[in-house]
Amino acid sequence: MQLGGLLGHLVPPFRPNSTTGEPTTRDTGTEATDAAHEEHVNTDDGDQGPIGATDNPEKRRSTVREIVIVVACVLLLTWVLQTFIGRQYVIPSESMEPTLHGCAGCSNDHIVIDKLAYRFGDPKPGDVVVFNAPTESWEGGWTSRRSSNVVIKGVQDGFSWFGFAPPDEYNLVKRVIATGGQTVACKNADGRGVTVDGKPLREPYIDTALQADTAAGTPTSCYGTDFGPITVPDGNVWVMGDNRLSSADSRAHITDELNGTVPVSEIRGKVRFIVFPLSRIGGMDVVNPQP
Repeated sequence: MQLGGLLGHLVPPFRPNSTTGEPTTRDTGTEATDAAHEEHVNTDDGDQGPIGATDNPEKRRSTVREIVIVVACVLLLTWVLQTFIGRQYVIPSESMEPTLHGCAGCSNDHIVIDKLAYRFGDPKPGDVVVFNAPTESWEGGWTSRRSSNVVIKGVQDGFSWFGFAPPDEYNLVKRVIATGGQTVACKNADGRGVTVDGKPLREPYIDTALQADTAAGTPTSCYGTDFGPITVPDGNVWVMGDNRLSSADSRAHITDELNGTVPVSEIRGKVRFIVFPLSRIGGMDVVNPQP
């Protein structure tokens, strides 16, 4: 989002008399009228005449000041929006299909997150969130794209503050399935799918046809291997992708120090809108899977 604009100057409808400093509209005779007329007529060679023949340094300085003030205000507003209100992200993979689209060669969804959502509340089951990789196992070999040059890196970090470059971290997008204190599990043998506190989930956002196509047959009820039971620590959440057979979510990180859970402090915001492509523009519905 770019904002801008310059403040213009109003030119007064009269010029002061060079001798008295009074407006030339106070002429009292024909001779004065003719002289005033001569003052306001430009010559063919571009001469502006006795009045206004030289630039006004104070006017130039005023214009420069106005430009600096406008640019500073735009940058400050952008920083506030990006830091405290919301930020745009691009979906890079298919792990959240069909809710969010992303794949190589596709018109990947561009989403906007709400950064205020969890300043005044906690994540709830069904929320789609963007979060920073909490452990190395989530990063999957990711390395920073920042320059090793200190000056260039500083410029890149500065661009990131204003949303002109991505943050220097590995971000992911998943759906919250369970929150602090809840126990999540899945056993293919019982055919109930994922359960939270022993109760099976209702998950209309999972495209069963897509899962069957990925599995090249009938997928298991867990859309993967058994896991759990795992009790989510307070202040953490358990997250999963809607495209279960193509998502490296909490299930894939059970052996890390957080047992696959994600600290709420690592959540960057709640997904609110899809803003691109045009055919996909719309709000993000929250579907609570827990009965």
